[in-house]
Amino acid sequence: MENLDLKQMSAMVKVISEEKNLPEEIVLDVIQMAIAAAWRKDNGDKEMNVRAVLNLNSGEAEVFVERTVIEDGLAYNPSTEIPESEAGGKKVGEVVEERHKVETFGRVAAQTAKQVVVQRLREAERDAVLAMFEDKIGTVMTGMVSRVERNVVRIDLGRATGIMPRSEQIDGEYYSVGSRIKVYLKGIERDDRGAQLILSRGCAEFIEYLFRQEVPEIENGTVEIRAIAREAGRRTKIAVMSTIPGVDPVGTFVGGRGVRVQAVMNEIGDREKIDIITWSDNASEYIREALSPAEVVKVEIKDKTAKVYVTEDQQSIAIGRQGQNVRLASKLTGYELDIELAKAPEKKKKTNVEDSLLSAIEETDEE
Repeated sequence: MENLDLKQMSAMVKVISEEKNLPEEIVLDVIQMAIAAAWRKDNGDKEMNVRAVLNLNSGEAEVFVERTVIEDGLAYNPSTEIPESEAGGKKVGEVVEERHKVETFGRVAAQTAKQVVVQRLREAERDAVLAMFEDKIGTVMTGMVSRVERNVVRIDLGRATGIMPRSEQIDGEYYSVGSRIKVYLKGIERDDRGAQLILSRGCAEFIEYLFRQEVPEIENGTVEIRAIAREAGRRTKIAVMSTIPGVDPVGTFVGGRGVRVQAVMNEIGDREKIDIITWSDNASEYIREALSPAEVVKVEIKDKTAKVYVTEDQQSIAIGRQGQNVRLASKLTGYELDIELAKAPEKKKKTNVEDSLLSAIEETDEE
């Protein structure tokens, strides 16, 4: 066999398995894929369904070519189909397997096999490493910025590298190669090119994690985070509540002299403002709180829409810069919020006051 020794490959399965920290069956699958690819290169075409079986004890290999049985007389693809009359008793829709003993490969086919082994082993190794991160989804870890690209930042997490897409970054935050940063593991994305760790600093969960580190009362159940609405790098609203009467939830999260909320801001940057408000199961009260620092006159709720009435001097505060305050309040509460101007109370006419005064004088005179 030119440039490809099957007996040597059989012996290497155990060695590669230990070296790459991969199960032997995965390494064997990779080598069998390579043998199938090489045989296809020499004896068939890309469309063929070929699988290979390598005997680790003898070092011998066989390939099986699968073809689907179709009706006689139809146009067919000989690479993947076979007429019923040639199928040796197999019926339409069944699969015929042709067995071929592997003897030798040409130089090009051997080269193909080697490329498949290298590529597939690399993919298998990466998948095995990523599988170790499955139970870390939803946690924060520290990594090192390894590369900054136009739309993603690549972060080295030790055994694997993850990506932080632009949509998961903090707006306005600068990432320098070599710097160490905390990132939230959102999940593992799989596509045709393999698997990828998706990291974030811009999600609401990252804020929640940071507060959990600073507020031990969350762990013992004294206070809870009920909702978070965030526009990373600009503003976050967080609704909190206490389970014990007399405990101030907002004060607990802010901390003495603001030390707890400041610790969170030190991680995400001072550009991002954090509003901590009290959650309420009364929708009207909750909406009023969510729109702070604006002062609300009246709230009218219908289904999941609320008309919120404010005075003229509070309108711009309620809406916020570029609509940010009302947008985040809406996201936080789950209500579509419409900011309306409250009618100013009518002043009593001067004549009415005078009439009242005259009536009072007349009544006094009569007495």
